[in-house]
Amino acid sequence: MHRWKSTILTATAGVALLTAGCTGGSGGTAAQPEAGVGADKNWPTVGGGADESSYSRLDEITPDTIGKLGLAWSLDLPGEVTLEATPLAVDGLIFFSGSYAAVYAVDAATGRQLWKFDPRTWQHNPFKMHFSFGANRGVAYENGKVFVAGLDCRLFALDAASGKQLWVVDSVPSDSFNICTGAPRVMNGKVIIGNGGADFGARGFVTAFDAGSGKQLWRFYTTPAGPDGNRGNAAMEAAAKTWGPDFWKHTGGGGTVWNGMTFDAETNRIYIGAGNAGPYDPAVRDPQPDATGGKGDNLYTSSIVALDADTGKYVWHYQENPRDSWDYKATPNIQMATLDIAGKPRKVLMHAPTNGFFYVLDRATGKLINRPGKTTVVNWARDIDMKTGRPNEEPNIRYETGLTEIWPGTVGGHNWQAMSYSPRTGLVYIPIQQIGARFAKNGQASENAFNVMGLMLEPIRQKEGDGHGYLVAWNPVTQKEAWRVRNEHLWNGGTMATAGGLVFQGTAEGKFNAYDAGSGKRVWQFDAGLGIVGAPMSYSLNGRQYVSVLVGYGGTTAAYGNFMNVGWKYGQQPRRLLTFALGGTAGLAPSPGPDMKVHALDDPALVLDEADVRAGKGLSIQCAACHGIALQATGTPGPDLRESGIALRLDTFGQLLRSGALIERGMPRFERLTDQEIRQLHAYIRAKAREELGLRKRDNSRPGNVKL
Repeated sequence: MHRWKSTILTATAGVALLTAGCTGGSGGTAAQPEAGVGADKNWPTVGGGADESSYSRLDEITPDTIGKLGLAWSLDLPGEVTLEATPLAVDGLIFFSGSYAAVYAVDAATGRQLWKFDPRTWQHNPFKMHFSFGANRGVAYENGKVFVAGLDCRLFALDAASGKQLWVVDSVPSDSFNICTGAPRVMNGKVIIGNGGADFGARGFVTAFDAGSGKQLWRFYTTPAGPDGNRGNAAMEAAAKTWGPDFWKHTGGGGTVWNGMTFDAETNRIYIGAGNAGPYDPAVRDPQPDATGGKGDNLYTSSIVALDADTGKYVWHYQENPRDSWDYKATPNIQMATLDIAGKPRKVLMHAPTNGFFYVLDRATGKLINRPGKTTVVNWARDIDMKTGRPNEEPNIRYETGLTEIWPGTVGGHNWQAMSYSPRTGLVYIPIQQIGARFAKNGQASENAFNVMGLMLEPIRQKEGDGHGYLVAWNPVTQKEAWRVRNEHLWNGGTMATAGGLVFQGTAEGKFNAYDAGSGKRVWQFDAGLGIVGAPMSYSLNGRQYVSVLVGYGGTTAAYGNFMNVGWKYGQQPRRLLTFALGGTAGLAPSPGPDMKVHALDDPALVLDEADVRAGKGLSIQCAACHGIALQATGTPGPDLRESGIALRLDTFGQLLRSGALIERGMPRFERLTDQEIRQLHAYIRAKAREELGLRKRDNSRPGNVKL
């Protein structure tokens, strides 16, 4: 097979490109205590070490040596689509998860696949396939066992050497709306897993199991139950006072813990990040108009909660968004560190949630240590009150007038993509998005809005810098930005910092970049051939440092349509694990580049019924997570239906929807759709295809009459 070397920009080539888009100064950066931070020769957890710092203490690769960094080996992953995990490396083996939680074990020296385990959620619980775009953020490892949660929230323990299943347990009720996409965490013989589903009305919780047997040890709910379900539980009784008296009749409340969890061995605590409240409209959750004094806060949504790791008992909480109304979440990674602040060492948690602020909390008490700074454009609050810890909010941000335009939007200033922390620079490196959102009710929505849990919602680009992602270096002591690099596209990868003075990040357009951690200058670049959203990691084997990253653009991209469209076509570019080392000389087989053109198909003999087209537009919201809002597909995680030969004919389209023939690849079975609804969906797809071909007037409005 013909092979070629991907383009690499070294420290001596393309110097003019290094400072492009880079602003800011040092921000008074200073080294911080390094003992125990991050990972060494192994990368045994998603965040590198238990502190979730995504920091490698390896220093063979530096700005001076990175010119020799090349591809050591690669592994193609047929059948995978979205790859969001950070691989683990333990004693010469690499473990990672694929789109639907298949687990791979790979030889870390050669890239040879050793075994693969598939939880086969599509076969065990096909109902759950309706609630995700197919993404999993990783596995956990402890004492020769690998742990992974399937989409249906079955938690598996696997033998690390063979991939043999040791035990499996349901971590949620099988008929619930909860799903699992996050990585478990381990804590001294226990494994903990949360779940998602707030946007479907789920109630959030985390569960701890015995790592040896799978026996459930404890469970903590992040929102209260009905009155009878809270009695005797002080944490739930306290939370219930912050909700409406009948909220539990209408919703589970949200607060799902689908990503950030950090184990503190010193205090034997687990810190969990709870997600948004559900539904978004606080008037539905609690008609109480006055959110002061704790009423209407809706605990413990949008909060960091500290729990005793042995018992799951509540210790403290810090709520970043009381009475959340904008899909704001505390789910991004939660980092532990020791910072020298005002001449004293302080044991802290560092957090950059979706709301755009950066928080430094005392680990023992959950209290603010310094005033949070803004890492991106924020217009919902002026600042955070240091006495109360509550935000000083701007007026009319909860759509009181029927319309609210807010920054950050629902995708957040920082989402699940891992930020990293280097004690050597004293900086945190945050993947940031800048885009707003418009919430509307009472008939004030634009034609481009779509219905989410009873509110009309749409992303908006109005402010300078909107629509771009940024790599932001943040000083947690001074709460100021040190430097910033602008990426071309909105949705980019997580970061890794190293003791060698580097920060690595992949981008939506498929570039794997390394930056000088102190200045933000780009010193190296590799063309991965496809967008990257997961964070990289580093390990050492036989005295040689390696850097690995998964390549597989997708996830929430389809739901954002053209805002996250980079031109990648479904099934065209291979998904891969790439591993680099100094002196690496391997190449990648060529693959198609990005293509922004829609290669629409049409059947000229088909006569469209306009009533069917209108009805199909509303029904198409069911397709949005994989095929795009208003069919504005991003090429991942599902194909563009306007280009699909199966969707060209009504008979083949209907057969696919009913049969579930592609369910193993993530396409659910829609057995509840009627013949009429299938015809209407087909008509809408064909109408959108004709728009692209110039055969029909373009309708830019989005579906807005069906709830997600």
